[in-house]
Amino acid sequence: MSEIVYPPVILLAKTVFRGLGLRFSLEGTEHIPREGGAVIASNHVSYLDFTFVGLGAQPAGRLVRFMAKDAVFKHRISGPLMRGMKHIPVDRAAGSQAFRDALAALKAGELVGVFPEATISRAYMLKDFKAGAARMAQAAQVPIVPCIVWGGQRIYTKGRPRDYGRGKALTIAYGEPLRPAKRDNSEEVTAELHARMAEMLDRVQRSYPDRPSGPDDTWWLPPHLGGTAPTLEEAAALDAADRRHPDAAS
Repeated sequence: MSEIVYPPVILLAKTVFRGLGLRFSLEGTEHIPREGGAVIASNHVSYLDFTFVGLGAQPAGRLVRFMAKDAVFKHRISGPLMRGMKHIPVDRAAGSQAFRDALAALKAGELVGVFPEATISRAYMLKDFKAGAARMAQAAQVPIVPCIVWGGQRIYTKGRPRDYGRGKALTIAYGEPLRPAKRDNSEEVTAELHARMAEMLDRVQRSYPDRPSGPDDTWWLPPHLGGTAPTLEEAAALDAADRRHPDAAS
């Protein structure tokens, strides 16, 4: 399959990351299959997560086709790039087509990236998961590779101003694949994925090398780690308010 758009975009992203002085820690890249289809299931803490998940697949020589809101594909700038990189549009009013497209990609041997939480977690903890990742993996008979990204919320996340200050640490960790059978209960597979990713997230958070610079810089850590991020319940209330008043959401 010819790749005209993806490699230059990766090169541009790496150039930007170097310019920002980001300090990357990649863990568990051996868990990404060197060939064949797989679902890459990641947590979601920033608008840049897809870039970091894709970067982490580079040591395996793989490209990740992400499922993303169809609005991104309709944008005059991002649309041609998303289509050129063969990402998969998701129209929430007609989600079955996205599922079929993702299934076809998996059966063709592609890596498909999904965010089971569907939206960014303002609590920086795992929200409830949708079962789509499990159902896709079961239907295509491919593994699910759990992934945790951490640190991107300090650059560009929901409800916060962007911060392009240099030198931030970024952790990208992949875990041992789940290999669900077709007859497994997809909800139980999803629960197992959530449990594994919660354990990974806790480990990554606790081993993260950076600490808040002061009392005003604790917003990117959850309360149980000494931060002032919203709890999951508080974050859910903020998300509900955004849905009621979308024009006010940032």
